[in-house]
Amino acid sequence: MMLQRFCRALVALALFLPASSFAGFTDVLDSPASMSPLAAKGLLNGLALAGKRVVAVGQRGQIVYSDDGGGSWRQAVVPVSSDLVAVSFPTPQQGWAVGHDGVVLHTSDGGATWIRQLDGRRVGQLMMEQLRARAARGELGSTEEADKVIDDANRIAAQGAENPFLDVWFADEHHGFIVGAFNLIFETTDGGQTWISWFERTENPDQLHLYAVRGIGSDVYITGEQGLVLKLDRAANRFRAVTTPYKGTYFGAVGNADAVIVYGLRGNAYRSTDGGANWQSIDTGVPEGITGATTFGRHGLALVSQAGNVLLSRDSGAHFTSYRPAKPVPASAVAVTGDAIVIAGALGVSAQALH
Repeated sequence: MMLQRFCRALVALALFLPASSFAGFTDVLDSPASMSPLAAKGLLNGLALAGKRVVAVGQRGQIVYSDDGGGSWRQAVVPVSSDLVAVSFPTPQQGWAVGHDGVVLHTSDGGATWIRQLDGRRVGQLMMEQLRARAARGELGSTEEADKVIDDANRIAAQGAENPFLDVWFADEHHGFIVGAFNLIFETTDGGQTWISWFERTENPDQLHLYAVRGIGSDVYITGEQGLVLKLDRAANRFRAVTTPYKGTYFGAVGNADAVIVYGLRGNAYRSTDGGANWQSIDTGVPEGITGATTFGRHGLALVSQAGNVLLSRDSGAHFTSYRPAKPVPASAVAVTGDAIVIAGALGVSAQALH
């Protein structure tokens, strides 16, 4: 319950506390991230491997990267100081990061320097332009159905730059998805030069927050609030709802060609080996929220929790064992590189030997 309230509070802060409400405050979208020798020790929310490089993103637009498995860190040059929450590298050079204020960043040098591709000033307008054009072409169904889609989207677009993107995933350097609060979802097929709204292409009628998007095996999954799990139906070009046993928040999904695992509040995690048709509960032994996960090797999976628990599987999630780091830290994301496990969270990013 505490983690759920905390996550809701973070989203609420992003949604309802615009920077312009403070006299003399410079918009974070116009302020480059400050350079700090302590950047690797601050709040870091997302991790990704860019080849052998590890890249972490976090508060106030700070991005750090390591070329020695997390032993030492350098800070990237970033054009905004919005809080960043997730990062994806489909290739060692090409990467994307997303966060608050609807910001989408891109790097073409492995995370050393970044440019802005999209932000919340444009997101709402872009979504509405596209939806109105589809309505005019009759692609949103009947007049009543189109009006409802337009009304729902307009309420979100009217909030301006306040809505965060909460995750990003790229299949390759051209094709990716970004997801966020209130059913925000966009696709790109040209490396972020253009973004296409999928707002009406999700089975999410209550516009629940979308916390994560991941390609797993040959499928793409989205997880969110209130037990929401969506799976891409490529033939229909939309995300279909998948039923699972849990109705609480799922923070993410992880897996490989053998299995998919969704995980979230109170240590809940479920595994499916048939594309989401059936699910088996995983006894994690963790009472706190599971907040991050990654794959490693051919069959390896790692889960981390808010309290610093680490669970490892070497058989695609059929069995997990508890791994006790030498220095447990609250975790929001995890990566495995070589023989090191790298964990990011409220106390920064750290690497420890993986036994």
